Amino acid sequence: MDLSDLIEVKAIMPALKANSKKQLLQLLAERAAAVTGIPEREVFDIILQRERLGSTGVGNGIAIPHGKLSGINRITGVFARLEVPVEFEALDDQPVDLVFLLLAPEGAGADHLKALSRIARVLRDADTVTKIRGTRDAAAIHALLAEKQADAA
Repeated sequence: MDLSDLIEVKAIMPALKANSKKQLLQLLAERAAAVTGIPEREVFDIILQRERLGSTGVGNGIAIPHGKLSGINRITGVFARLEVPVEFEALDDQPVDLVFLLLAPEGAGADHLKALSRIARVLRDADTVTKIRGTRDAAAIHALLAEKQADAA
């Protein structure tokens, strides 16, 4: 599973401004709605439900919020690089500045978990993360995510 299959350039927000975790999740839901056609409120409710179970802030300034939706037909991602990190209740108590939202069909099961694992692997690579943090260009971020995939394959 290649990250370039999960995310389009138009789903990447390279210089997002958010003042809080809630606002960040709303902005991600708004972009996800534009990309998938699923109502923004539905996306927001699903990711907020998941966050209530425990923060998806995995550490090192990275969060991977995710959820399953009935109206979506394929696994889809939205990526944001924040201008200023926001408090996210992450595992390491550090604010978050890179967020990969993953949405999957309700029946995705193992594919959803494989996608989460792939995202985590790519965003654990210090060199890739440094390059992503250093650019404000959506196409460049997309290429970095996809390039890391090619290396891992």
